[in-house]
Amino acid sequence: MVMHPYEKEHLERIREGIAGCTVLLKSNGDFPLEGTGDIALFGSGVRRTVKGGTGSGEVNSRFFVNVYDGIKNAGFHITTDSWLDEYEKEYKKAREKFIADIKERARKKHTLAVMEALSVMMPEPEYNIPLEGEGDVAVYVLARISGEGSDRELVGGDILLSGPEIRDIITLHKKYKKFMLVINAGGPVDLSPVVDAVDNILILSQLGAETGDVLADILLGKSYPSGKLTTTWAAFYDYPRVGDFAQRDDTHYREGVYVGYRYFDSTDTKPHFPFGYGLTYTTFKLSGPEAEAKGEKVTVSVDVKNTGKRPGREVVQLYVSKPDKLVDTPYQELVAFVKTPELAPGETQRVSCSFNMSDITVYDASQAAYILEEGDYFLRLGTSSADTDMCAVVRLAETAIVKKVRNYAGIDNPDYRDWQPETRRSKHRGKISSKLPILEIQSGDIPQTVVDYDKKYEIDERIKKYGDDELSYMMLGTFDPNAGIGNLIGADLYSVAGAVGETAEVFNILGIKRLIMADGPAGLRLARDYFRDEKGGVHAMGDTVPETMQELLPPPARGVMKIMEKKPRSKADIHHQYCTAIPIATAIAQSFDVEFARTCGDIVGNEMERFGIQLWLAPALNIHRDIRCGRNFEYFSEDPFLSGAFARAITEGVQAHPGCGVTIKHFACNNQETNRSNNNSVVSERALREIYIRGFEYCIKYADPASLMTSYNLVNGAHTASKSDLLRYVLRCDLGYDGVVMTDWWVEVLGNTDKDSIHERMEAFEVTAVGGDLFMPGSRKDHRNILDAMRDGRLSRQQMEINASRVARLADRLTVEK
Repeated sequence: MVMHPYEKEHLERIREGIAGCTVLLKSNGDFPLEGTGDIALFGSGVRRTVKGGTGSGEVNSRFFVNVYDGIKNAGFHITTDSWLDEYEKEYKKAREKFIADIKERARKKHTLAVMEALSVMMPEPEYNIPLEGEGDVAVYVLARISGEGSDRELVGGDILLSGPEIRDIITLHKKYKKFMLVINAGGPVDLSPVVDAVDNILILSQLGAETGDVLADILLGKSYPSGKLTTTWAAFYDYPRVGDFAQRDDTHYREGVYVGYRYFDSTDTKPHFPFGYGLTYTTFKLSGPEAEAKGEKVTVSVDVKNTGKRPGREVVQLYVSKPDKLVDTPYQELVAFVKTPELAPGETQRVSCSFNMSDITVYDASQAAYILEEGDYFLRLGTSSADTDMCAVVRLAETAIVKKVRNYAGIDNPDYRDWQPETRRSKHRGKISSKLPILEIQSGDIPQTVVDYDKKYEIDERIKKYGDDELSYMMLGTFDPNAGIGNLIGADLYSVAGAVGETAEVFNILGIKRLIMADGPAGLRLARDYFRDEKGGVHAMGDTVPETMQELLPPPARGVMKIMEKKPRSKADIHHQYCTAIPIATAIAQSFDVEFARTCGDIVGNEMERFGIQLWLAPALNIHRDIRCGRNFEYFSEDPFLSGAFARAITEGVQAHPGCGVTIKHFACNNQETNRSNNNSVVSERALREIYIRGFEYCIKYADPASLMTSYNLVNGAHTASKSDLLRYVLRCDLGYDGVVMTDWWVEVLGNTDKDSIHERMEAFEVTAVGGDLFMPGSRKDHRNILDAMRDGRLSRQQMEINASRVARLADRLTVEK
């Protein structure tokens, strides 16, 4: 396999920091190993290693190294081929039954099997294979896959451990001198049955193309884990059960702001492994913290010493406990973090982390304002949310109204109340130590604004020259009105093979170039191979539908795919697009290394330039509200600040490349896949703003993302893409966003509408009417819907001109000459 220089460079750059995405949960010192030799490998993830989730997160990389090959390539002698062969037989039998059951359910419900499969993932099979393998070292690789369209289930082999997994993990720990449990998953697994029985546990996560090589490096000490958890790992029933999840019609976010560690820390509930937790192959000590305030900016510095015998990196985390007389607040919230460079044994490095007071406001719905309440803000420094010590106090003399807004997006029910803990952990015990520095800040030191909702929008003079019909096309993506199912399964429609969308061709009439879009978020998802015909048309070669869906397509659809498949005139006409599969978003955030995230963004931006992509449909920064959400692997964290910080870093990396932009998504509350297009997230104004929108706000404020994608779901009674108060006022005015807003991909054949749901499907003109710039991917029906609405007065031409002007300005910015 001969790789291009750019491929080698990108893989090398990722390899330098990728081990930092892994999280060492437990260690007794048996690892790293002194060298290669016999090793016994068990578990589903050895040969069926998962590089990333399914759906839009899939990337067609040139190659993928599973754990088996990575360990073998490193020089180990694998002694368990017979066990792995038997497991493969059991898996295939279980898979055949799984597919048959899905097809039968689809037949009874008169639906497509491929759509029925979107609502379920195959759990681990049941088996009883003798645990035979030579050597003193064993590794069990526990794999889980999840993806777009289905949520995870509380069953063995998914969120829970299966019977065979529990039995084998405990047996192997007892049988082998050195044993490690490796978790190849994109989110938490309830480890309760084995967590106390096993001494070495590593979250490998899903790291893209070289996942197997990374594990081999870690086992041998060529690299080391230095990641931290971005989501709390606990026994399932220790997670908050206050709010709903995966309800068909209405899902109530009754837990309010008490999501993730905010709940665990406030109620003093002990998880297996807390937010921000992670070990490495050495140990560290923090000492000598100092704090200072300049204006609204607060900075804390501390010495970090490597007290162990191996090199390593540590993450310093700064939390704040806020006053709560006016509004109840969690025990503590992450406000800043910093990762040290590699420290040699005995080496000390002084590091600093900072935050602005205006970024840590509380939303007070009674005042319709983001506020900082007068009183003491206790700063806590540590290496996880469960290991923090008070290091300073910020004292605010009077309450500051940081941003005066209007209550727009919340629940239209005055009796709705968010849950609060009946008993809560004290934010400080006894008197404040006289040794703690007290930093006085005046409310006048903090920028304060009143949002103006009379926002004016400029119309591009070029747009005024279009007729009504052309203008209505500009509200949609490019589509082929005659392609039928071809629009879904990969018609040769777009300028780049494998691209997922483009802005309308009609823009070209006045010289406004089209924007070409590629899916993500674990790298660009493009066709690996393609050719151009004699007319210059682009034709993808090979499969354009993910392998996981092909076996579920009905024969007519597979036939259409074959009919559509064109052949090149010669091998010389074949071209290639090899894209780099970067780690999943959760793994990137686990690095707590924004420079690594920026590197990932830079790699994507480089490949966008190389292949002619202007908009990458990523990063996704929805919140890990519930570990059952099937799409959590695409998202960074349960914490909104951490999510915003990593979305910012990736955005900066991509958009440093001329002509390249990101699409942050999914705005907002895309926190379950069950009936995702017709489910209504019922969430308070405060929780919506502090938890589910804050990450978007942070990324918009500091990184200016080129575009934003709305979510499929409803929020408080209306689809987010057509919710006027959410888009016109909260997004455009409160958050100050001026970029392009597009919908997620609304294709009826994809099952975007549950016909039995109490909530109706939105129409294209409703999106356009509230300032949604692009209804994607578009169809003949959508075009007619928009045109009819304009002609009968439900939709103004002026609004359409405003929307098209935003798209035109972005096209001017991104379609640069190469």
